[in-house]
Amino acid sequence: MDVVALTRQLVDIESITGNEGPVGDFLRRELTRLGYRAGRVPVDGERRNIFAVCPEEPKPAVVFSTHMDTVPPFIPSSEDATRVYGRGSCDAKGIIAAQIAAAERLRREGVYVGLLFLVGEEKDSLGAKVANQQSPGCRFLINGEPTENRLASASKGTLRVEITAQGRMAHSAYPELGESAIDKLLEALRRLQSMTLPSADDIGPCTLNIGVIEGGRAPNVIPDHARAQLLYRLAGPSDDLRREIEQAVSGLATAEFVLEIPMVRLRTLDGLPTMVAAFTTDIPWLGNWGEPLLVGPGSIHVAHTDGEYIEKTQLKDAVDLYCVIAKRLVQTN
Repeated sequence: MDVVALTRQLVDIESITGNEGPVGDFLRRELTRLGYRAGRVPVDGERRNIFAVCPEEPKPAVVFSTHMDTVPPFIPSSEDATRVYGRGSCDAKGIIAAQIAAAERLRREGVYVGLLFLVGEEKDSLGAKVANQQSPGCRFLINGEPTENRLASASKGTLRVEITAQGRMAHSAYPELGESAIDKLLEALRRLQSMTLPSADDIGPCTLNIGVIEGGRAPNVIPDHARAQLLYRLAGPSDDLRREIEQAVSGLATAEFVLEIPMVRLRTLDGLPTMVAAFTTDIPWLGNWGEPLLVGPGSIHVAHTDGEYIEKTQLKDAVDLYCVIAKRLVQTN
């Protein structure tokens, strides 16, 4: 199997979150052509997960998994001597190609793995949440994300927070008659930025990103409403952090905790290089699919950028690596 050619085919099918139907249909057809029992599992409208098994082993011990959706905008594929470019080339369509190629090689060697390709990872992991209710009882899930072919020993969690401040409108020529929600919000954010965030020796620090700020009505109106959307990358439990956030903004704004994905520690294998993933994955929502491992080709540093790419050597090395990991896991008692 030409893993580079398959990567480009997948990249050239636009699958921004919400529009995964066409790439899922392509994968089902391709896997069926290769002799797999490939099914489409409904998630939301035309959005479907793809789950495929070898006829020789309908309940595999090991399943390879990653996601089909990408962030916008769509960028078609191109390549040069060393890289494949385009949206999803490393996150995660190159990984899909490497996992299929590895599954094919393993099958020729009498080792049978499943393939699970999911919708919605870039937004809310809806595909993973649906899939978790339909596990075939596998022992291990090898999830693919760009880790530069190093096994992740842990994946940081995510805490999304909305900070909202309320004020009172007035004419901007008479600010003493109003109460600026933006001033309150800015002070609340300064307090949050000055907090000492927790850290774990083997995982690293918790980090904060203020991603969105919005508010006000016009330059000549004292603003009565302002809001910020924040994202913390968690290095451990969030209970203490939540309390500190609420205390920091008290009297200025309110904190709403919109989403939490927990930090997870992951299995590694002796002799294989490791890393800590500062990003989140579908793994926390796939607990019924066996013990998770996280590894894949490509660098997260170029994912979601206009120059996203994957090294061809990493793609080919990933095929070897997935085979090595799967065979070692199958032999585990």
